[in-house]
Amino acid sequence: MPIRQPTLTEQARRTQLIGVTISLVARHGYPGTSLARIAEAAGISKAAVLYHFPSKDAVVRAAYASVLDGVVARVGAAVEPLAGAAALEAYIRSLVAYLRENPDHTRMIIEGLTADADVTDTPHSPGRTESVAALVAAARDAGDYRSDVDPQVTAVIINGALDAIVTVSLTDPAFDTARAADELITMLGRAWGR
Repeated sequence: MPIRQPTLTEQARRTQLIGVTISLVARHGYPGTSLARIAEAAGISKAAVLYHFPSKDAVVRAAYASVLDGVVARVGAAVEPLAGAAALEAYIRSLVAYLRENPDHTRMIIEGLTADADVTDTPHSPGRTESVAALVAAARDAGDYRSDVDPQVTAVIINGALDAIVTVSLTDPAFDTARAADELITMLGRAWGR
């Protein structure tokens, strides 16, 4: 028997519930976001939320996945057409810009990482480190960085700096994240450039 595909109305409702959940988690944190609060914000009953998602955890995980999809799409589009150090610079600038422009998404990521034990793509996860290390290695291999640059170590340093930029921006909305990203890129060029 074929699996029933959700209707356009059901897809729209799921999208609405994900958007509402992102906003609520950003504002109230994971513990302060309940199914009742999600339902109220969406203007539907709790039973209607449960029709689309079997639990609070399920809707929060869907919201978290939606945020990550947005980040990956934006950063990937910026990085894909470039090579060498330009690709790494695009990664840094596009990631910082996306998170600056979408503070609720940033808070959703933080809550997902801290409140859900099943979230495995943490700031220091092998996947994140490997992705950045591959960009560093490509910049090194293109001759943009010195041949002795260690991609793994450099990726950890870059990710730590990016996490710090994002963290400060959440507590200080006036913090110039674009300038901070540019300074990080300048430091990389000075430290590892030819």
